Amino acid sequence: MSNNKPKLLIVEDDPGLQSQLRWHFDQYEVVVAGTREEAIAAVRLHEPPIILQDLGLPPDDEGVDEGFRCIREISTLSPTSKIIVMTGNADYENAVRAVAMGAYDFYQKPVEEETLDLILQRAYHMHSLEEENRIQQEQDITPLNGVIACDPSMLKICRTIEKLAPSEVTCTLTGESGTGKEVLAKALHRLSPRKDNRMVAINCAAVPENLMESELFGYEKGAFTGANKRTLGKVETANGGTLFLDEIGDMPLPLQAKLLRFLQERVIERVGGREEIPVDVRVVCATNKNLQQMVAENTFREDLYYRICEMEIRIPPLRDRQGDKLLLARHFLKKYAEQNNQTITGFTSEATEAIEAYSWPGNIREMENRVKRGVVMCENKQISSEDLGLISEESLNLNLRQVRQNAERAAILRAMSMVEGNISATAKLLGVTRPTLYDLIKKYNIQLPND
Repeated sequence: MSNNKPKLLIVEDDPGLQSQLRWHFDQYEVVVAGTREEAIAAVRLHEPPIILQDLGLPPDDEGVDEGFRCIREISTLSPTSKIIVMTGNADYENAVRAVAMGAYDFYQKPVEEETLDLILQRAYHMHSLEEENRIQQEQDITPLNGVIACDPSMLKICRTIEKLAPSEVTCTLTGESGTGKEVLAKALHRLSPRKDNRMVAINCAAVPENLMESELFGYEKGAFTGANKRTLGKVETANGGTLFLDEIGDMPLPLQAKLLRFLQERVIERVGGREEIPVDVRVVCATNKNLQQMVAENTFREDLYYRICEMEIRIPPLRDRQGDKLLLARHFLKKYAEQNNQTITGFTSEATEAIEAYSWPGNIREMENRVKRGVVMCENKQISSEDLGLISEESLNLNLRQVRQNAERAAILRAMSMVEGNISATAKLLGVTRPTLYDLIKKYNIQLPND
């Protein structure tokens, strides 16, 4: 049964104070943790907005090192959570240090319930305001429907799209495959006066050269073998709307001349016909090729280049977009987690670092595919870098402890296989004592051959 009470995590090892605080804060859904490990597990599971934490935690009840470590780990794991530190009367310096480390506020024992209530109420209010602001910012950084971006260059492109949409300027979107050219083309159409009519797309790289003309301009009955009836082409079908010529850099040279005539005259002739048919369309093109270089190499008509590039919009690759990697990853995570009825809360810190470090040669299309895979493969609350398939050279230096552990486990398994599981021989081969080897076997949950 769902509980609508706000969540409060209390990190305190004193059972008496645990009970007192749990009883006092009955208006909250209280979760109690007695150690740093329990606190981290509770943060992962419950995602509490507010955490009330004692600085003195076991095994260092009299010191503050474990408490500070807990603050650091929680702040990394859940940066939006508000940590309120409880300290002794003579512990003001450590309280200030805790705030500098990431805690929201502090409170000195003994507990005065009214004062503590006010501090918690203020913390919840601040958390709510920040959450509303975050949601508003997410809405603000998606200026065009379907475009997820916060990178300054992408936001500038979105503003350019908004300005161009009401006009009849012929635009060409250039950029690597998977950068979102079609999404922006759809935004141009959706924001234009033609939005109530169709946007018709044709991929110039996917249609065989001998069929491209009839695909674009249509054909009359009897124009060629198999032409049993008059058929309209993509251009005529888009009348009143937008024609999207994707991968126009792959259009054959002979057809480029016919496309140029259409763009200049705004009339077409169907294959096998003689009638000139006026067509009113807005043309938007896209390509992952360097059209200027193709013009220099005489593989693309210069006059057509200038006709379709009345406005050229260059879309940067994902690797060059500041902040967009994680923004897009979280967007796709939410999308596919909902589709698959998964309760995944986010990415592990290693996965987050791997997402930022990876160059994403396939751009947004690759990002979407990897996150979709991660949602399917994930067996925990958070997607790991392994779920994403990003265990590669680029992520090896992200977590040295994890790298070392993986290397140790692999070395033990390799040595055991070389000596057919003999523990003494394995220890000698690895240069460690038998007790040390047994500790490592237990640590890495390695099954012995006779188990």
